[in-house]
Amino acid sequence: MTPKQFIEALHQLGYLLSDTQISQFDKYRSFLQQENQKINLTALISNEDIYEKHFYDCSLILPLLDNIRSFCDVGSGAGFPGVVIAIVRPDIQVTLLEPTLKRCRFLEALAQELDLRNITVVNQRAEEFTEGFEQFDGVSARAVAQLPILLEICLPLLKVGGLMIAMKGSQGESEAQLASNALKVLKASIEQIQSETLLDSSKRVNLCVRKQQATPKKYPRAYAQIKKNPL
Repeated sequence: MTPKQFIEALHQLGYLLSDTQISQFDKYRSFLQQENQKINLTALISNEDIYEKHFYDCSLILPLLDNIRSFCDVGSGAGFPGVVIAIVRPDIQVTLLEPTLKRCRFLEALAQELDLRNITVVNQRAEEFTEGFEQFDGVSARAVAQLPILLEICLPLLKVGGLMIAMKGSQGESEAQLASNALKVLKASIEQIQSETLLDSSKRVNLCVRKQQATPKKYPRAYAQIKKNPL
């Protein structure tokens, strides 16, 4: 996907990018390619892959965020989807939650490079980020873990009524079927399944989970326990 194709694809989603936003995406691409030579951020590093597999892929969830004002990107890594959201939606306050210090330093430098004032970087694991519990309208996780595990680490961060988006590949719908017990225990439900196909015919499935009630106090457990015995 070329930058021009990306701009047009965003327009089709309902977002007309300003010259500033177009420049921010170009700087993001360049900075990611530069810093990826120093630390491992992504295996998809060509211009075309960055615009399609990262920028456009992350942009697919934008139409789901109409009523979101505070957003937490769990396991943000190289900033996907959090930084993409912060660029296109400057009215959303975005928290990038990342346990690896090197990646946090990258994210902080990136936010400064792009002059993004609506980003906060937090170097912490989601299940240990207690000050963030029930603080966010929206939460995302992209390529982090299986859905039952994601639900337990992400849902506590949401306000009651908030939206969690689990960004998955072609197996997303299968994962949704495996998460029925976790959804029941954690007082949430799958509200929508968004399925899209990229230019290279790869499939993206975004699972939209609505938090119905407060998360029971015993959750989240320690990550070792969550991973060993998923709900």
